Amino acid sequence: MPKAAPRNNAFKGLSTSINCYSTKLNTQSMEVINMRKHLLLLITGYLVLTASLQAQAQGELKRYLYLSTPDAAQEQGQAEGSGILIFDIDDGHKLVRRVDIPEFAEGLRGFAANKNTHSAYFSTQGPGIGAFDLETEEITWQKKYEFGSDRSSVTLGGDKVYVPTGWWVEGDDSGLLVLNGDDGSMIKHVSIGNRAHNSLVSVDGRYVYLGTSRMLTMLDTKDETIVAQIVGVGENGGLGVFPYTVNSTNTIAYVSLGSHIGFDVVDLREEKILHHVLVEAESTEERTHGAALLPDESELWISDQEGRRLFIFDNTQMPPVQTGRLDLTQGGHGWVTFSLDGQYAWTHTPDVFDTRTKERVAILRDENGKPVSGSKYIEVHFRDDKVVEVGNEFGLGRR
Repeated sequence: MPKAAPRNNAFKGLSTSINCYSTKLNTQSMEVINMRKHLLLLITGYLVLTASLQAQAQGELKRYLYLSTPDAAQEQGQAEGSGILIFDIDDGHKLVRRVDIPEFAEGLRGFAANKNTHSAYFSTQGPGIGAFDLETEEITWQKKYEFGSDRSSVTLGGDKVYVPTGWWVEGDDSGLLVLNGDDGSMIKHVSIGNRAHNSLVSVDGRYVYLGTSRMLTMLDTKDETIVAQIVGVGENGGLGVFPYTVNSTNTIAYVSLGSHIGFDVVDLREEKILHHVLVEAESTEERTHGAALLPDESELWISDQEGRRLFIFDNTQMPPVQTGRLDLTQGGHGWVTFSLDGQYAWTHTPDVFDTRTKERVAILRDENGKPVSGSKYIEVHFRDDKVVEVGNEFGLGRR
């Protein structure tokens, strides 16, 4: 037993040494952890400061509404001259200036834009089609073809421009001209239905839609093959041609009616009409010309062409349910679309509405204070004199 004491003392010494070493390691580990935290804070602060300096170095975002004139489909509220009137969206929609473009004098039938090419593509009554550089404010190309050109559209990359041959063309000649976005040269002529009128490219760029007499066609933008074709839509009024809009998933379309105030709800996958919706009003036997979804797709607005009214529907339920009506200050072609952020509604009239309050918040006026309007306009965003975003003539779902 007396010999066991030294062994215990040895173990105690070893244990003490181990504890001291462990404490030293723990202290060193904590120092490493603290150093890492400090380094992480420095890196985070650097990144925040860099982002802040970059933001300061960039110019202020400018949002404008570009109204092309004259409108070939509307005389009411027509601005004088030919070209583009530019309005500042964030300054009460006041006129900033105008750009004179003599080539527009024959009247505009469509006005689409592309961010990548920083260009607006205009269709004229001629018929003609051209590209206008939004940064240099010069026409980069212009073509005239035997058929066309109605409300045109452009692919997201800007490589192709789609030109409907026009509501006045029937037979095999009616359809879609596919043009090279770089120079306007013809790629192909796709024959589709009668009276090809309105075209739009989906927000994801996968499809181009074409409205013809009582038919809506969905084509693949890769090769213009037909993906879906829904017949019997839109009613016979107005020669059976109609404005329409689609949701962001390319599953539902809303088609204006030609003989009543209302719309067809179309299932694009099943290629069938789901609902035929009429407004609740004292008179419904008028043509609907304009259908637009709020970007978040919560509401659908339609334009009563003759009655000078907009009707609003709750689109969170199916079929959509009418929730309101807005009176317009003038008649005209009939149209409605929204700002990219969904705050403002623009129509074929000088009226600008706040979509939340449903109040008229501005009147578009020229340099002489005269109210001006049309149905061919686009939203354009600039930063440091460069185009950074563009809107669409159609009120497309962007959810």
